[in-house]
Amino acid sequence: MSQWSQVQQLEIKFLEQVDQFYDDNFPMEIRHLLAQWIESQDWEAAANNEAMAMILLQNLIIQVDEQLDRVSQEKNLLLIHNLKRVRKLLQGKYHGNPMHIAVIISNCLREERRILAAASMPVQGPLEKSLQNSVVSERQRNVEHKVSAIKNSAQMTDQDVKYLEDLQEEFDFRYKTIQSLEQNDKNSALIKQEMLALQAMLNTLDYKRKEVLSKIGRVIHEIDMLMSNMLTEELLDWKRRQQIACIGGPLHGGLDQLQNCFTLLAESLFQVRRQLEKLDELLTRLTYDGDPIPVQRPQLLEKVNFLLYNLFRNSFVVERQPCMPTHPQRPMVLKTLIQFTVKLSNRRFVLCGTHVKAMNMDESANGSLSVEFRHLQPKEMKTSAGSKGNEGPHMVTEELHSISFETQVCLYGLTINLETSSLPVVMISNVSQLPNAWASIIWYNLSTNDPQNLSFFNNPPAATLSQLLEVLSWQFSSYVGRGLNSEQLNMLAEKLTGQQVSYNDYQLSWAKFCKEHLPGKSFTFWVWLEAILDLIKKHILPLWIDGYVMGFVSKEKERILLKDKTPGTFLLRFSESNLGGITFTWVDQLENGDVTFHSVEPYNKGRLSALPFADILRDYKVIMADNVPENPLKYLYPDIPKDKAFGKHYSCQPNEVSKPSDRGGKGYVPSVFIPVSKILNDSTEPHSPSDLLPMSPSVYAVLREHLSPTAIESAVSCKLSHS
Repeated sequence: MSQWSQVQQLEIKFLEQVDQFYDDNFPMEIRHLLAQWIESQDWEAAANNEAMAMILLQNLIIQVDEQLDRVSQEKNLLLIHNLKRVRKLLQGKYHGNPMHIAVIISNCLREERRILAAASMPVQGPLEKSLQNSVVSERQRNVEHKVSAIKNSAQMTDQDVKYLEDLQEEFDFRYKTIQSLEQNDKNSALIKQEMLALQAMLNTLDYKRKEVLSKIGRVIHEIDMLMSNMLTEELLDWKRRQQIACIGGPLHGGLDQLQNCFTLLAESLFQVRRQLEKLDELLTRLTYDGDPIPVQRPQLLEKVNFLLYNLFRNSFVVERQPCMPTHPQRPMVLKTLIQFTVKLSNRRFVLCGTHVKAMNMDESANGSLSVEFRHLQPKEMKTSAGSKGNEGPHMVTEELHSISFETQVCLYGLTINLETSSLPVVMISNVSQLPNAWASIIWYNLSTNDPQNLSFFNNPPAATLSQLLEVLSWQFSSYVGRGLNSEQLNMLAEKLTGQQVSYNDYQLSWAKFCKEHLPGKSFTFWVWLEAILDLIKKHILPLWIDGYVMGFVSKEKERILLKDKTPGTFLLRFSESNLGGITFTWVDQLENGDVTFHSVEPYNKGRLSALPFADILRDYKVIMADNVPENPLKYLYPDIPKDKAFGKHYSCQPNEVSKPSDRGGKGYVPSVFIPVSKILNDSTEPHSPSDLLPMSPSVYAVLREHLSPTAIESAVSCKLSHS
């Protein structure tokens, strides 16, 4: 079942979440019409590879054209109109920046996986719940309302300034008219009456100047309060959401809304600045004793410039954190001499490449000033002679660094120097350090919202187990397309703590997570889990996404689940003793009615590279002491017929294998690997020194038909050779 098909089967509350991140940037009708094609492309890699992104964009347009031809024949007018609009959007909006559409589609697919994982959870996790707090949503609405009100107030003040200007022009004209009269005419009663009227007009001017200055002062105060309180909190919340998204959590939406608020406030401040400039102009044409403009205007202008500086300073953010193209799902881990992209201690690093660029609107889809550095390369600066630096595996992967960016904005005579920094990154010199480096990134961003605590690992705090388990589930939903359910998380919790504990109360140390070996093992919990992620990604991904790999279940729980099931029922679990290993256990019944369990030696990536796991499950054979070889695997737990569960993942159907009379290339008999185990009467564990014997299915069929069980046992215990 495609990912999009699974999404469509979600409850309405989850479908509403899906609806929120599909918009004009990537319309949902395209996601629906091209579901399988979209899911078969590597958008994550394209998000960091411009050439690949351009190819995918061109192919996407071709796919849209094919759909357009199809619906044109069906005369579906509405769909024809929408597809033409989408085609125009793709060509016009993303032609100059194809990586942006790759980022958008990659994020949408990832968010779908996260929602699917959340839907399988009995309750929403604590971190995700905090990000969707109703108080936060209410504050967002209040910010938008206040920004709109401030904009209206600034525009109303514009009208007051215009009225003041008109009033002063009238006063100036009437005053100059009187001044041009002869001295005798100035003494007339009519002129005296006009002078009284001018005095009243001057009083009105004075009142209106004070009123305008007061209104300007109120607008400035409202902007100051909004920036100091709610808008600052909104920005901090967005940065926190970005932290969480970087470690696999929900997408950090809201940047467009923040940009809109910042833009409207900037427009209002520049509008107020122009009003103050107009007052200065009026001042040069008319002033008087007690004039409020020369007293209040300098202070207000200074406050406006200060707010503009802070507004621009806070609006300069890293939109996309540093990331190596080779590891798009492991941001903030950078390898020396490997290029990375970013959109805007005793060991030091310099960035090689083009690191000076002008900000513009061409690299943005929402009209903001932005810049993207795509080819930066960190290189370690050599320390003094004789110094070796920090080389231990933990020391290297626990060192945090920050990448700083500077720019200069010149607007209306104002020059503002801005700077910002990435979230802390971990520098590695060897890809073998990547797992522990990523663990450091997870722990940091889970535990703190401080964006620049580079000394964090001098004394790393403990993490709440419930939050850590939620983040671990995100690793699976974001990296391998399916998160963990409550039963799987329970097993991980017991493995981390060695006991059954309350998620909400238990605090887990950094050492327990990543530095201390598991009891009786030569590796840490995180190394064990990372090896499983790698195994799933490279060898059993379709089976994992379909939900057929239980994976995280202890041997004890495994037997409880299987003991009352039909003989031949089996389940798949990850090995607890072998790194990156997967095994299967099936239940059998002895002649006396007793239940017995058999577990095969775990398959690791080396063996799975030789034979797909689904084929292993299909072709696996067991030789009992007095029986012919047979496949003991009948039903996937709880009661799914094996072929129904895994049939679509078999590399070929059994009847497609060549017969004994068929000849392969150069006269050889075609052969395939068949996994075979031998079980002795007094053993419940299959022996598997030669799990993968080269024997063609046709030869095996002949053996079963013509040879005795004893002869077959002898045949499969040695390797056949063809020469």
